[in-house]
Amino acid sequence: MTRRMKATTFTLQTTDGPARRGRIDTPRGEIETPAFMPVGTVGTVKAMYPEQVRDTGADILLGNTYHLMLRPGAERVAKLGGLHDFMDWQRPILTDSGGFQVMSLAKLRKLTEHGVTFRSHIDGSAHELTPERSIEIQLLLDSDIIMQLDECISLPAERKEMERAMELSLRWAARSKARFGEQPNRMLFGIVQGGDDAELRSRSAAGLTAIGFDGYSIGGLAVGEPQETMFRVLSEITPQLPTDKPRYLMGVGKPDDILGAIERGVDMFDCVHPTRAGRHGHAYTRMGVINLKNARHKEDPRPLDETSPNSNCRRFSRAYLHHLIRTEEILGAMILSQINLAYYQELVRGARQAIEAGRFADFAAQTRAQWSQGDLAAL
Repeated sequence: MTRRMKATTFTLQTTDGPARRGRIDTPRGEIETPAFMPVGTVGTVKAMYPEQVRDTGADILLGNTYHLMLRPGAERVAKLGGLHDFMDWQRPILTDSGGFQVMSLAKLRKLTEHGVTFRSHIDGSAHELTPERSIEIQLLLDSDIIMQLDECISLPAERKEMERAMELSLRWAARSKARFGEQPNRMLFGIVQGGDDAELRSRSAAGLTAIGFDGYSIGGLAVGEPQETMFRVLSEITPQLPTDKPRYLMGVGKPDDILGAIERGVDMFDCVHPTRAGRHGHAYTRMGVINLKNARHKEDPRPLDETSPNSNCRRFSRAYLHHLIRTEEILGAMILSQINLAYYQELVRGARQAIEAGRFADFAAQTRAQWSQGDLAAL
C-alpha cells in the first residue's frame, strides 16, 4: 500500500439554512460536498470506465466490503496494491462495512454479539464478519473513508427490535473505533441507527458522538419506509450531529430524495439507482426521468436534452436510445448510466453553488418545478 502522510479533514465552508457546503481533504484529493458517490460494488461502476466516472464530476466512489471480501478477497486486493490500483481509480474511495448485507442476506447469516456469520450467496461457503474484521478488510482495501460495522433492519419494525439493533450497533461502533485506532490520513464514520423512532435515533447519535468519529452516517433509511418518514427522521436527527463533521445518508437515492436530504443538512450520498435505472432504460434529466422503453420514443429524432452540458444528452436521438434499450445492446446501458451519473453530479454541483450564493431554497424550488413540468410538456 502507498504510504500517505497528509491528514484527512473536513471543512464546513458555509450554510444556507440547514443546507451545508463543505469539503473533505484527503491525501488522494478533495471531495466537494454535498457529494454523490457512484457505487462500485465489486470494484467497478457498472457499464462505466473509471475515467468516464471521473468525467461526470465524481470525486469519490463507494466499494462494498461484503462483496469484495468474497471476490476477489481483501488480502488479494492488498497484495495487488490496494483497491485504487486494482480498479485504476486514484481518487478517494469510501467502503461500506457489510452491515447492509446483515439485513439483505438475512436468510444466509447468523447474528450474534460477536459478529455475523454469512453463507456466501455465491457458493455457500461460511465467512465471519465482526466489527474488527470489517475494519481490517477495509484497511486491506486501503479505503480512505471506512464505516463501522452495524446492524441495519428494514422498516416498518417493532420498537423492541429497533432498540436491540441500535444498541448492538453502538457496541459494535466502540469495537470498530478501537480496532481503527489513530489513522489521521483516513476517516472512520459511525452509523446512526434507531429506525423511525426519534428517541432511539437520539440515543444512537449521542452514543456515537461520545465515542467520537470523523464523520456520522445515517443508516437504516430508504429500507421500506415512505419518503416523508425518511425526511422526518432526517429533520429530527441532523441537528443532533456535530456540525464540524460530515454527514452521510447511506443508500439514498433518487434525485428528489437527495434534494430533500440536502435541505435537511446532509452532506454525502450513495446509491446504485442511477446506474441500475440506466440499465433498465430510464434517463434522468433536468425534466425528470424519461422512460426510453416507451414506444412514443421510437421515431423521435430529438436528443434527450439539447441544452444539457452532457454531450451524450445532446448527441444521441431518443429513437436511437429506444432502439438500443429494446434490443438490449450494451451500449444503451453504457450511455444511460453515464447520463444518469452526470445528472446526479450536476444536481449536487448546482446545490453547492446555490448554497454558496445563499439561494438554495430558490434552486430547490426551480429544480422541482422542472421535474414536475416533465418531459411530456416539451412535446
